[in-house]
Amino acid sequence: MRQRLEAAAAGARLASAEARALADWVDLPTLMDAAARRRDTGFGSTVTVSRKVFIPLTQLCRDVCRYCTFAHPPRKGQRAFLTPEEVLEIARAGARVGCDEALFTLGDKPELRYKVVREELAALGYTSTLDYLAAMAGLVLKETGLLPHLNAGVMSEDELRVLRSVSASQGMMIETTSARLSARGGPHFGSPDKEPLVRLATLEAAGRARVPFTTGLLIGIGETREERIDALLAIRDSHERHGHVQEVIIQNFRAKVGTRMAGAPEPTLEDHLWTVAVARLILGTDVSVQAPPNLQPEGLKALIDAGINDWGGVSPVTPDHVNPEAPWPALAALANATARAGKVLAPRLAVYPAFLHAAGSWLDEAIRPHALHRADAGGFAHESGWRVGEGEDFDETVIEWPVSPAIAGEGRHLDVLFDRAFDGHELSEPEIVRLFEARGDEALRVGEAADELRRRMVGETVSYVVTRNINYTNVCAYRCGFCAFSKGKQNEHLRGKPYELDLAEIQRRAREAWERGATEVCMQGGIHPDFSGETYLAIVRAVKQAVPDMHIHAFSALEVRHGASTLDIPVPEFLLRLKEAGLGTLPGTAAEILDDEVRAVICPDKLNTAEWLETVAAAHRVGLKTTSTIMFGHVEHYRHWARHLLRLRHLQAETGGITEFVPLPFLHMEAPLYLKGGTRQGPSRREALLMHAVGRLVLNPLIPNIQASWVKLGEGGLVAALKSGANDIGGTLMDESISRAAGGSHGQEFPPDRMEAAIRAAGRLARQRTTAYGDAPSRQKQRSYAAEALKPRVEAAAGKFAKIGSRAARG
Repeated sequence: MRQRLEAAAAGARLASAEARALADWVDLPTLMDAAARRRDTGFGSTVTVSRKVFIPLTQLCRDVCRYCTFAHPPRKGQRAFLTPEEVLEIARAGARVGCDEALFTLGDKPELRYKVVREELAALGYTSTLDYLAAMAGLVLKETGLLPHLNAGVMSEDELRVLRSVSASQGMMIETTSARLSARGGPHFGSPDKEPLVRLATLEAAGRARVPFTTGLLIGIGETREERIDALLAIRDSHERHGHVQEVIIQNFRAKVGTRMAGAPEPTLEDHLWTVAVARLILGTDVSVQAPPNLQPEGLKALIDAGINDWGGVSPVTPDHVNPEAPWPALAALANATARAGKVLAPRLAVYPAFLHAAGSWLDEAIRPHALHRADAGGFAHESGWRVGEGEDFDETVIEWPVSPAIAGEGRHLDVLFDRAFDGHELSEPEIVRLFEARGDEALRVGEAADELRRRMVGETVSYVVTRNINYTNVCAYRCGFCAFSKGKQNEHLRGKPYELDLAEIQRRAREAWERGATEVCMQGGIHPDFSGETYLAIVRAVKQAVPDMHIHAFSALEVRHGASTLDIPVPEFLLRLKEAGLGTLPGTAAEILDDEVRAVICPDKLNTAEWLETVAAAHRVGLKTTSTIMFGHVEHYRHWARHLLRLRHLQAETGGITEFVPLPFLHMEAPLYLKGGTRQGPSRREALLMHAVGRLVLNPLIPNIQASWVKLGEGGLVAALKSGANDIGGTLMDESISRAAGGSHGQEFPPDRMEAAIRAAGRLARQRTTAYGDAPSRQKQRSYAAEALKPRVEAAAGKFAKIGSRAARG
């Protein structure tokens, strides 16, 4: 048996006979050790919890369980159901403090027992409790965005499917598969919905209905250990058939005054730990194992040691109506207890990451967008209410998520990665993913390591450039799902009208920028179907004619390839022509995520990863340096971020032409794919900072400059990023339009005085630079500090044919 435990700890499946043999196992430490190791292979150092509100829709039930105080008979003067107004009041209270889940709990089909229930349902306009539940779950989802999790008891497959359209997940405790507990004198006598075969049929129906499902055991109500194992095996069998069980709760019976089992003995902590460990070994790591923290407050560390990876739901606003005598622990206390067990607490959604990542199979189309809106790239919940481009409250969150204390021993693993990064060695994809998964104190340590590496590599000076964006057209033939700037047949409904600047307006803007202290114009635009390579050459020549000393930083890899193809010349030759015309450097945009698995979703008709890398490498070889970017927080995961960074590192090792790395958090508000429900709401605050920090560590020493974007992060975010490895805050822009088109609210210009104030707020020294990171000319610096207001822009309506370099005009 010890050999089988070792095999199970390493990932082997326990056969049913082997699992049943555990009923006689008395060596609890060995059992717990095997279970903990099995848990760690699947869930690592993370233990999750859901921030929820508890909505007791009705406390009437047709069952009469001998231990329950939640359900009770009708009471004179008391309504059978919460009203819609009461339901919304509870949900909104939770939404205000950052909850993610609305847990609906109710008795089983009380209308089958009580006339008053039928009458009240009829008055509300519903024929059944489940009909009313569906309406209230839909109301909460619509009005608050909280994800409903429904504990509605025994149901048919059709009933489960109806509720699937208004819930992220559902649940029903199996409790026990022992039929004898339903016999006279047993805790389930007189409770038809507690018949084991009936409950197992609901579990099966949930699998067929493709419902992410929660189930579990209630231990200590008279069952034997053999019967607990039988119940766990039944759950495993159902999950292996359907893959639908996301978590199994091991809940300990609590004797309650006023019930027939008020004097019954409660299970000991050791008995609870034994059951948790056995559950983990039987269920493996496909299923989360949970124990409610309020029912075993003195045994939290031990429960983690026994193999749990989840605490269930904890509410900051509502009590546990099933166990009202047991208050929820504060999140900070739970984080501390979790850290004492060597784990970090993370917030999760009502639907677990594996099911969210396969949302097309597991979530109804009406639910999927709401779940994605609350998710980070790991499939967990955002820690805070901060979103990219929204306001300036980077350091203020809707609900304060506690920073988990340092975890003994885990620091050594990170130190090894930090040492390798500091020495300039390449990290592997799994190692980079490990850095992105850092939470709590670990995330702070990653940021601190990056900041120290920044200090060693580039010192205390923070640079910025005075530049003007000139987006010469927003007409684009491509259909990128993240872009709210471009205008084409697929996105004419988005804000703004199709326009195209003529050469005179481009020159006017360049001259005005020079007069306001700029040393650079950054020029990019949509891919107008009538543009040719001559368009881009003419734009460069026009700027140089108007302002000979202006540095031209222009054209993404997509624009370069488009220009070359229309002239029917190789990309390197076109790049040489651009350079001869006056192009100075290229922005490393159109990279998005350098992984074709992601690009197939967000920009299927755009250049692929290899084409981007080939184009940028060609620019470097003809003597044109570029920046590099990543646009993250939409549909991709941490492994894609790691691959992107490694591809940039390899490119830089080959060519040496990248001047900086610029993380660009995804702005979701007006993105077409987001509006269709297909993306997340950008990265979380933690992820936004980690991208700067991990970028610094992974790209060292090849790319020395890490830039933070004020357009995405705001001033508060800039300061935080500067403490997480960044040493540059980009350009003043003067005329930012792409992020504003996407819904960003941080303005169109960040003038030098504000740039330098943000730098000083981070305790650093400011330096105005050129595109190539030299010192800005003193004359231009003086102009930049005394710049007059921008004159009104002229954006002439675009036509079918391009104003500059028309392919049609060339024949």
